[in-house]
Amino acid sequence: MRPLDVMWVGLGGGAGSLLRWQIGRVVGERYHGGFPLGTFIINVSGAFVIGYLSVLFSVDWRDRFGAPLNAGVLTGILGGYTTFSSMQLDALKLSDAQRSVTAIAYLVGSVIAGLLAAAGGAGLARLQG
Repeated sequence: MRPLDVMWVGLGGGAGSLLRWQIGRVVGERYHGGFPLGTFIINVSGAFVIGYLSVLFSVDWRDRFGAPLNAGVLTGILGGYTTFSSMQLDALKLSDAQRSVTAIAYLVGSVIAGLLAAAGGAGLARLQG
């Protein structure tokens, strides 16, 4: 690991976190329902983009941390953008509010939608050649 790689991951992570914060804020201003829509949109869109870029960059899942572009974009930006921990917290809050069915649906739906989005992004990149 080189200092330049650390810098790219750090800068990318900061940029991704700021983007997540901004999208979450905008969604929160417009949507006031009982479903954590902002986190859902962020995680599913991040899955789509990482699926797309991993094919575009020919990234092997075992070595997606090596190249500076991969480290900065896939690990940094998209790692800072997507948020597994917020998804878990959202589900806990739903469960604590006696909305366990919604919490389970949210978790299962997030995983399925994320997998489909990643596959869709990868498929789109393959179609574009």
